[in-house]
Amino acid sequence: MLESQLKAVPFFSSLSKSDLATVARLVDEVDVPDGQAVAREGRFGHEFFVIVDGTAEVTRGDREIAKLGPGDFFGEMALVGGEQRMATVTATSPMRVLVMTRQSFREMDRTMPALHATIVEAIQARREAAQMSSS
Repeated sequence: MLESQLKAVPFFSSLSKSDLATVARLVDEVDVPDGQAVAREGRFGHEFFVIVDGTAEVTRGDREIAKLGPGDFFGEMALVGGEQRMATVTATSPMRVLVMTRQSFREMDRTMPALHATIVEAIQARREAAQMSSS
């Protein structure tokens, strides 16, 4: 079941069944209540999230910048840089998310270096796009 949820994420969409099974072992499934902030702007993050069910809003300061739903992901920049979160993500309904910690991401680097490199490239591109949109 986790494999099909991961396949919906662009990073993982081209993986083989075997690789998806490996990634699925590196994530946890977590329920998040409506109204809970999953990531907070300015705090250091250590996890990457994929929304399986439910919705969330992304805010920077007092401004809403995006709405997220099933298949959307956030927090990926924390996996490589240990940077402060660029926005707050708050559940707008009960959510179920897949969570990958930085430690699991490092394990992926050891066991699946090609996938790790692909994800790092995608994260870098997203970081650059975010910096361009905030300037």
